[in-house]
Amino acid sequence: MIAAVVVGLCGLNISCGTSPAWGITEYAIPTAQSSPEGITIGPDGAIWFTEGHVNKIGRISPTGRITEYVIPMAASSPAGITSGPDGALWFTEYGANKIGRVTTRGEFTEFSIPTAGSSPAGITSGPDGALWFTETYGNKIGRMSTTGQFKEYSTPNPRTFPEAITKGPDGALWFVEPDPNNSIGRVTTQGRFTEYKIPTAKSIPNEITNGPDGAIWFTEAGKEIKGASKVGRVTTTGEFTEFNVPNADRDLFGITTGSDGALWFCENAGNKVARMTTSGSITEYVTPTVKTKITNGVIFGSSPTYITAGPANTIWFTENEVNKVGVLRRTAGN
Repeated sequence: MIAAVVVGLCGLNISCGTSPAWGITEYAIPTAQSSPEGITIGPDGAIWFTEGHVNKIGRISPTGRITEYVIPMAASSPAGITSGPDGALWFTEYGANKIGRVTTRGEFTEFSIPTAGSSPAGITSGPDGALWFTETYGNKIGRMSTTGQFKEYSTPNPRTFPEAITKGPDGALWFVEPDPNNSIGRVTTQGRFTEYKIPTAKSIPNEITNGPDGAIWFTEAGKEIKGASKVGRVTTTGEFTEFNVPNADRDLFGITTGSDGALWFCENAGNKVARMTTSGSITEYVTPTVKTKITNGVIFGSSPTYITAGPANTIWFTENEVNKVGVLRRTAGN
């Protein structure tokens, strides 16, 4: 393991506001309690997402029309999703231990992962024309060709529980290692690993993306330590910077790079979507649906969870608790 070089924490580059430059629209998913999770832009210009509780893949057009497709394997618990190199959508089946493929016409193919009980979670298209994915309970990073040939690489630490994964600017794959490892991992297409320890202890890295500045950016949920929710940045040589967020008990989830050159991320517990410049200035946008669900006396908001950049300078996100997909669009005059 290579130790990270720590740059330091950034707590002063923060500005919060309610800028009118972006407005949010929400679209209700037809199937009740579908629990939307992973989301990506498809090769057809539509947005595709997983419906974890009802075993479906959803498609939403830029104007908000939703189509749903039932996954052949029952109780597959779809999680992550990505556009593949072959013009199809690829997704992980967390509950069925498979990788799924669906065409833009809704035709499915499913592939069984060699390691039993691996619990695949995150997935991305790699630089080598294959699909790369994490095996959370298998403690492996998997590679699968578009024709179904698998390779699996065990992480150096047997308890890394890898989750989100992204293609980096350096031709490698980058992924998060939550507690107990609390690191950002890197693996080459030949299966060579490097791990970088995050400066903040028990930060619980959640999601990860290739940034607009040649670095890797990730969210830190920080649920176990008050005020530990942060956005992290790590260079390809392992140098970290961390940015505090306003009202830091936000349980940060998805993160993506927008066409505007900023980072966008979900504040799951804050019912907000935030925009952050690469220098750390933050603007937050409150989701319209707030505090609508009560379970065992606990009031939930919309719980924005995963996020992706869409066509025409839009930002799309899933709202896990209220069964909706949201979109941020630039308002008139901006």
